[in-house]
Amino acid sequence: MRLDKYLKVSRIIKRRTVANEACDAGRVFVNGKPARASYDVKCGDLLEIQFGSRTVKAKVLAINEYANRETAAQLYELLPE
Repeated sequence: MRLDKYLKVSRIIKRRTVANEACDAGRVFVNGKPARASYDVKCGDLLEIQFGSRTVKAKVLAINEYANRETAAQLYELLPE
């Protein structure tokens, strides 16, 4: 699954266009490297997203095409900074 779609489905970022813009601006890192929106997300990847002065780190646990509000949080695990 594309990185921008994963960020939207997992509800880490609210809209896919916002996720795409964050990737283009270099604020999304996968396994420590800047990632493009077209990056193919795999289970076990470590995501790091910079929201202004705040940084969110998450580990990809599962990949689903669709997720509702209850199951979206099960797609990733937030890591301490």
